[in-house]
Amino acid sequence: MRAFLSHETTPVLQFLKYAIVGGLATGTHILVFYLCAFLLLPSLTPGDLVVRLLGLAVPDVTDAQRAWNAGIGNAVAFFFSNTFCYVLNRLFVFKPGRHPWLIEFLLFFGVSGVSMLLGTSIQSWLIARFATQTTLAFGANLVTSLAINYAMRRFFIFKG
Repeated sequence: MRAFLSHETTPVLQFLKYAIVGGLATGTHILVFYLCAFLLLPSLTPGDLVVRLLGLAVPDVTDAQRAWNAGIGNAVAFFFSNTFCYVLNRLFVFKPGRHPWLIEFLLFFGVSGVSMLLGTSIQSWLIARFATQTTLAFGANLVTSLAINYAMRRFFIFKG
């Protein structure tokens, strides 16, 4: 277990740890996003998969308002999940030290911010242009962000 938690590990084990941390951060992001979408910023439709699975009652909102609300909810979720992700990646996955911690933190948020903006743009476009269910558009957002984040964190922010 000690070897698993160490920074000194093989690339395969490092990627496994990255995937676990990413899964936890993604779970945090999903939870916060849906809490916002249901409780604060109405972003779900009656036909949405999550609404049907959980038997939720949601208000009627236009696709334009839903796209806007989903984008704001995604930004709120981003802040919480990205902070959580940074702390766990620094502690257990990547070696800190390529940059001073504040620069490292700002780079981490900057890279994640770019991927979040691209993912959110895709999400909002899918909702506004094609009336895509929020859950499916949110999934496209997550996949886009994951691909960009791993490469940038691995090669530009941390020591590897």
